[in-house]
Amino acid sequence: MPSLFFIMICLIGLTARAGDSQPQKPNVLFIAVDDLRVELSCYGNDHVKSPHLDQFAKQSTLFTHAYCQQSLCNPSRASVLTGLRPDTLRVWDLHTHFRENYPKAETIPQLFKRSGYHAQCIGKIFHNWRQDDYRGDPASWSVPSILHYNTHSNDKPQIDGKIPLDHSTLKLTECRDVPDSAYFDGRVADEAIKTLRQMKSKPFFLAVGFWKPHLPFNAPKKYWDLYDRNTLPVPDHLHPPKDVPEVALTSARIGKISEDDLRELHHGHLAAISYLDAQIGRVLSELDSLGLRKNSVIVFWSDHGLHLGEHGLMRKTTVFDLDTRVPLMISAPDHKEAQQTDAIVELIDLYPTLVELCGLETNSKLEGKSLVPLLEDPNRTVKPFALSQAPRPNYLRGKLPETMGYSITNQQFRYTEWRNWKDNKVQARELYHRVNDPNEQVNIARNPRYAKEIEGLSRELQSSFFPSHSSLNSH
Repeated sequence: MPSLFFIMICLIGLTARAGDSQPQKPNVLFIAVDDLRVELSCYGNDHVKSPHLDQFAKQSTLFTHAYCQQSLCNPSRASVLTGLRPDTLRVWDLHTHFRENYPKAETIPQLFKRSGYHAQCIGKIFHNWRQDDYRGDPASWSVPSILHYNTHSNDKPQIDGKIPLDHSTLKLTECRDVPDSAYFDGRVADEAIKTLRQMKSKPFFLAVGFWKPHLPFNAPKKYWDLYDRNTLPVPDHLHPPKDVPEVALTSARIGKISEDDLRELHHGHLAAISYLDAQIGRVLSELDSLGLRKNSVIVFWSDHGLHLGEHGLMRKTTVFDLDTRVPLMISAPDHKEAQQTDAIVELIDLYPTLVELCGLETNSKLEGKSLVPLLEDPNRTVKPFALSQAPRPNYLRGKLPETMGYSITNQQFRYTEWRNWKDNKVQARELYHRVNDPNEQVNIARNPRYAKEIEGLSRELQSSFFPSHSSLNSH
């Protein structure tokens, strides 16, 4: 038998080695999608075929009331990735890169890279294909971005041989019997899977950006075949809200559209969602196969929503709930149980949330709040309201806005002030009762019954937004 002295030496050695080992840092899989409004089966939309995201919802915290900061790709994504609001960054259009006005900003992946992670981007994360000097924002990544981003109109089917017939009839849709990899999102999933297989030895921050369900709705035919067009729900409020100010609307109107065309448009949209869902499912399945899920933080988010006829509008760039409310789910090693929170949150909260979950140190002055308390207790709250905005004109091309719509959303109301940019005077107001009027069809801002609510919401909006408005020229 070994001596007592020998056993003690062995135990001391094992203790020393255990003490020397450090807990493995959690990986991060950061999944972004484009133009996905809150229309998934796991959000109560039973007509949507989204089995993979529905399964992920059973392994994560699902946020029912998450809001973007502006319903346009570039400002929304810049805000998420820097943890700063559009007014702070002075980014409100598709052209301006956040580093033009805020060059020292440290993005989420940049922080992870500085903290010893391998940071890599596949697909659309930043929206900067128009900005050659900042394409892919190289400072944020350990290696050059893959399949970064060009333009949605360039997502043409790529296959060997003759391209099959298009079974759709609208310019905004495409239905061809092609494999998933014929379009960008299939190839993004392919690259993400390949990359995951190469990143098992070092903690990673992998950002995977899918293009769908952004227009055009060009999913492979098998995803169209999941739906019966004649039974799909289509909107019936194809007109602006009652008493809405014109400035709240956009020039992208649905116009006169036949029911057949409206059904095809929504059919294509659902096919695009199901196609997206399948690609995300492939990536999550590979994460499981590699044994990486148990030590990974997974974030799924959309940059904003969109209109498809509702309010008589097409696309986005408003502060209506349909444009600003987004799906959001988070899973973490210590928070993988299925739970749902109705707390008001914002996409700008993702930065501080990841900092806390991964135990990082940041010097950035972030403007969001960590959502970790909601992962621990979904019945808590972290903020009383969400803030969103929209400039007019919609696409500024580097110019200052003429008017800005500042919107505040709490559990009961959404209130908006449209203010002249130069003198900050209110030009128009909107108020919608979110409980009694969830589709926002009647603007009640002129109803004297709600004068007290408007006064309080206006005060909250004033104190929340305009400190950053007054400091716009300080960076």
